[in-house]
Amino acid sequence: MGLGLSALTRLAGSKVIERAGLRKPVQNLVSAGTRNGFRVAGAAGRTFKSAQKLGQPARLAPAEDTGLFDLTPSEDQQLIVETVTEFAAEQLRPAAADADAKLQAPEGLLSRAAELGITLVGIPEELGGIGTERSVVTNALVAEALAHGDLGLAVAVLAPSAVSTALVAYGDEQQQADYLPAFVGENVPAAALALQERTALFDPFKPATKARRTPKGYQLDGVKSLVPRAADAELFIVSADLEGRGPALFLVESSNSGVTIETEPAMGLRGAATGKLHLEKVALPAGALLGGGKVEVFTEVVRLSRLGWAALAAGTAKAVLDYVVPYVNERKAFGEPVSHRQAVAFSVADIAIELEGLRLVALRAAARAEQGKPYAREVALARKLATDKGMQIGSAGVQLLGGHGFVKEHPVERWYRDLRAIGVMEGAVLL
Repeated sequence: MGLGLSALTRLAGSKVIERAGLRKPVQNLVSAGTRNGFRVAGAAGRTFKSAQKLGQPARLAPAEDTGLFDLTPSEDQQLIVETVTEFAAEQLRPAAADADAKLQAPEGLLSRAAELGITLVGIPEELGGIGTERSVVTNALVAEALAHGDLGLAVAVLAPSAVSTALVAYGDEQQQADYLPAFVGENVPAAALALQERTALFDPFKPATKARRTPKGYQLDGVKSLVPRAADAELFIVSADLEGRGPALFLVESSNSGVTIETEPAMGLRGAATGKLHLEKVALPAGALLGGGKVEVFTEVVRLSRLGWAALAAGTAKAVLDYVVPYVNERKAFGEPVSHRQAVAFSVADIAIELEGLRLVALRAAARAEQGKPYAREVALARKLATDKGMQIGSAGVQLLGGHGFVKEHPVERWYRDLRAIGVMEGAVLL
């Protein structure tokens, strides 16, 4: 949008426009573009087509129930977490400030992230992935590790795996054959799970986006908000109210007629390049309905998404803790480190206590989810803790840095802005 505005601004000031009597209309266009952003067609995208015929959909089996609640990562999980943690520290953290300022990830960063094979973990071996069982805990640990580098870029990295995970769990054999091969290749498509809408007190179970039946399938109309990497995404999973049935999920390709994108920068998550997804009389085939339109499928998607945001909150909260501890120990006032002040020490201790509680509840929910046990209560607790304590930890981090917490020289102000998104966001990520 910046390039478009620059060009239009130069055009508005040219003498040719003035002689043609078009200065006022062009100036109005510049004003509207600055205020609302430009809407553009969705990414051209690839042509998704079946690479193989599937007799039935491939599913991941539930993880083994050992009868114990043990959060010790397995050897494989530990290796994955160490790899992702190193990537987040070396690639995401240094790029975060620039991504926040430019509203997009640096060129090549997301391609390098795709090389980690994050999407492969949740895709069965028979479809080209490396998954053998449900891996909700592993996904939670990966989300946490990425968010320790930067929350906005973590969302950008995880957005495609939200779509591939949903296709594995709920897609039929044709949907899996059409779309999943793209997620196991070298060029993983940008994709997004779009549930969020710009509505006061938004309830994901009551989307304003409407879907109605047509002789050939469905027609979608509505607007989705804060969609990560919206301008680049080639495939969306969109929630809509299906007439007579309630909330349902649909597969929408960016090349579908009626799909347009509008930039929507927000207070936080700026590295995720969020945008609005406009759907105007978008015609979809009957096979675009995901999970048969079942309410229980939609409910599980919302729960697993909220669990993902809890894991992300834990990762960023850990980044705050790891940053403020050395800061308060090294920062001196009145001849001694500020950590010697009881109020400062107690504030740091509170961050550590709340973070530990959030992690335990979130990982317990993830463990129950991957074993096929009921986990609604645990997700609700994790969501509440992530919303309240995540923002509280971000605010405490800013306070502990004093004046330094207000400037961009230190990353805590960005983490505070990002953590405020936890209680607002629905969708985008999926464990």
